[in-house]
Amino acid sequence: MRVLIVEDHRELAETVATGLRRDGMAVDLAFDGEQAMEEATVHDYDVIVLDRDLPRLHGDEVCRALSREGSRSRLLMLTAASTIEDRVDGLGLGADDYLAKPFAFAELIARVRALARRSQPAVPPVLTHGDLTLVPAERQARRAGRRLDLSPKELAVLELLLSARGAVVSSEELLERAWDQSADPFTNTVKVTVSRLRRKLGEPPVIETVPHAGYRI
Repeated sequence: MRVLIVEDHRELAETVATGLRRDGMAVDLAFDGEQAMEEATVHDYDVIVLDRDLPRLHGDEVCRALSREGSRSRLLMLTAASTIEDRVDGLGLGADDYLAKPFAFAELIARVRALARRSQPAVPPVLTHGDLTLVPAERQARRAGRRLDLSPKELAVLELLLSARGAVVSSEELLERAWDQSADPFTNTVKVTVSRLRRKLGEPPVIETVPHAGYRI
C-alpha cells in the first residue's frame, strides 16, 4: 500500500510517516498543497492523508481538485478543526474520512487501512489463496497454519499479488505501490524481494513468473 502524507509541520509528517512505514506501508511526503498535487499526479496512491491548512495551495483546494479529476486515491483529511461543521465541510469537499488532531496513532492506521479496503476493486480484510492466508491489518501471513516470518516489503508484495486475484502484476506496478519515492526505478529490488518471498512461502510454489509481464498468484 502506498500513502502520501501532506502536512506542512515537518516533524509531525516525519513521525506519521515513520509509524506507517513500520506498519509496512510505502510512504511519500509533501509539505504544501502544490507539492501534493504534483505527487498525486505522478504516483497512484491508495490513500492520501491531507492536512487542511496548507501553504501555497490550501488543503480544501487540493481535495476539490483531486475529487474533480476523479483520483482513485482515498482522502483522509487530517486537521485541528474538529467541529461538526468542519467535518461536514471536509466531507463535502470530497474527502472520504476526517480525523481531528490530536489523534491516536492506532486510529490513524486503522482509518488508513479501512480506506484502502474501499479502493476499486475493494480489497477484503482477509486475503486467501489455497492454504495461504494474509491479514493485512495484522501484518500476519500463514501457510497451512504456519506463521510466516516476512519483512514489511515481502508482506506488501504478497498483499498486492493476492489482491490482484490471479491477474498479472508487473514489476513496475509492484515498485510503484510497495516502495516510496526514494526507490531506484532501475533497481532489481522487486526481483530480489519476490525471490525471498518465494523461498519463505515454501512448496509447492504459489508465485508464478509470467515472462515479459510480471508475477501472479
